[in-house]
Amino acid sequence: MKNVPQIVVSGEGKIKVTPDQAVISVGVENTGNEAADVKKKNDEAIDAIIKFIKKMKIATTDYQTQRVSLYKSYDYQKKKNTFTASQNIVIQLKDLAKYDELMMGLVDSGANVIQGVDFKSSKVAQYESQARIQAVQNAKTKAADYASALNQKVGKPLLVSDNSMTNYPRPIYAAMKMESDAGGISRETLAIGEIEVIANVTINFAIEQ
Repeated sequence: MKNVPQIVVSGEGKIKVTPDQAVISVGVENTGNEAADVKKKNDEAIDAIIKFIKKMKIATTDYQTQRVSLYKSYDYQKKKNTFTASQNIVIQLKDLAKYDELMMGLVDSGANVIQGVDFKSSKVAQYESQARIQAVQNAKTKAADYASALNQKVGKPLLVSDNSMTNYPRPIYAAMKMESDAGGISRETLAIGEIEVIANVTINFAIEQ
């Protein structure tokens, strides 16, 4: 097989996107001496949270209960068993204008654990396509620059390798527990940041005299 003179270049396309959706995971955790009591308190809080979510007019397909648990542990200082009940609810929020009201309402309804908040874009596939096009154009420009400096011309692409990724922003306090202190609740406001859609491509171009 004839060896074809080649030039190998990498190109990158990067698009920063403001998120328009969030996936929020919150939970309720109760601990006590009686299993039935902690389960009842847990169920009551979850019921209040679900009623609030419905009041916010979030579709039933956009939230669900996950990781329901009730377990026993032994308190060696008090020399007795304690029981912990916990439940998580995952909510897909498609309208970020409701974010602050939703988060405060969840805490007021009984959520005392925030497992995580992930910000996303509903148009990420579109932006990934744009980033890939930018990456290829960037690689072609580099190849043309190098070839020109060598008094040669860029030929057909012989090999294209893709190594792309999308970086979703994470809030600083991705997991925190809401604690009641002196009659109040400590709350954190989270900045949503930006999503970085990055396409990386390596292209082997033939070069011509």
